[in-house]
Amino acid sequence: MIFPAPLATGRLVQRYKRFLADIILDDGNPITSSVPNTGSMLGLTDPGIRVWLSLSDDGKRKYAHTLQIVEAQGTLVGINTGLPNRIAEEAIMAGLLPALGGYGALKREQKYGVNSRIDILLTDPERPTAYVEVKNVHFSRTANLAEFPDSPTARGAKHLDELGNMVENGHRGVMLYVIQRDDCDRLRICGDLDPVYARAFERAMRRGVEAYAIRCHITPSGIAATTAIPIID
Repeated sequence: MIFPAPLATGRLVQRYKRFLADIILDDGNPITSSVPNTGSMLGLTDPGIRVWLSLSDDGKRKYAHTLQIVEAQGTLVGINTGLPNRIAEEAIMAGLLPALGGYGALKREQKYGVNSRIDILLTDPERPTAYVEVKNVHFSRTANLAEFPDSPTARGAKHLDELGNMVENGHRGVMLYVIQRDDCDRLRICGDLDPVYARAFERAMRRGVEAYAIRCHITPSGIAATTAIPIID
């Protein structure tokens, strides 16, 4: 995934109302940027951290800048939760996840379950249909270890249960974690921050849901999946 134009750079002043951040650009200009992330961004919002932002020329937008990358713990971290579906699709097409290869068709945002949409639907006449739910990951509090989630997510637990239902109906249910940082070599489900999600994950694994994690390389030019990494207990 390549950014269409060079990113602006600056320093974070504060993030607030979840979707907004005050930033001082490197040229000294103070701006308010949109933040495309509904999560807590735990550990990624310290005042003064270096940030990278895209700039829109759409005059109808209230905020022209969008936060895309922050620097934390000495590494670049992608925070835009609108990108992982695209990154995951590119990873599947590039063969980084052999278990999801060989399908004849890929569809996006298809209705399934109870008032839900699956992120990626893989179909082929010779294989069971694969329902692939994509989750963004950027939380790390231990060196080389990514964790999900960084705050309670009832919606995430619901998705795990619905994937289990798909498996019991003869399909494949797949949870794919896209880690938008390249300093982690394993992923852990974060039961201390969201025990409900952790129990849902364990329940889904018992029902036959598959789980995979891929690590990304982040640069101001773009974000790309590079390596599949293990999910540990």
